[in-house]
Amino acid sequence: MAWILVVCAGLLEVAMALCLKLSKGFSQPLPSVGFGVFAVASFGLLSLALRELEVGTAYAVWVGIGAVGTAVVGMVALHDDASPLKLAALAMIILGVVGLNLAGGH
Repeated sequence: MAWILVVCAGLLEVAMALCLKLSKGFSQPLPSVGFGVFAVASFGLLSLALRELEVGTAYAVWVGIGAVGTAVVGMVALHDDASPLKLAALAMIILGVVGLNLAGGH
């Protein structure tokens, strides 16, 4: 159950980052409010998951989902650059998170 909370928290982090971009420096009310709501929800779910999980591994998974998810959404929906080097770097983030999980901390 705790890992489901981490995954959901990571996905909320992606929504938070997208709202941050759409808020245009907090000048747009709806995305600005969305940023706050998603940030509180993301941190809240992560804090609940940390009751059962090691902080280092759980935090790395949360950040990895947020970073990779945000980059992919940026590339797909916002037309951010999707160079081969960026894609390789994202793959390394995924491999790092998988490696941490395989190393223990269950």
